Amino acid sequence: MNRASYPLKLPASVKAAAARLAKEDGVSLNQWIAVAIAQKIGVVETAADFLTRRAGAASPADMLPFLEAAKREAPPLADAL
Repeated sequence: MNRASYPLKLPASVKAAAARLAKEDGVSLNQWIAVAIAQKIGVVETAADFLTRRAGAASPADMLPFLEAAKREAPPLADAL
């Protein structure tokens, strides 16, 4: 496997949490971060693939009738829910 290095700067609190979780998993911080990044890549690529398949041949212009029919009012405030 080819490896590349990247100087990663993390907030101290994030690094401390990642180090704690890596220790709990019994792996190095480097390995834990590499796995976390790989998992994130998988999630993003899977979501993008799903949304592409779900959209099919739709185009942004296909949404115009729905947008025109939508109410023209502000969404409710979060604390009003």
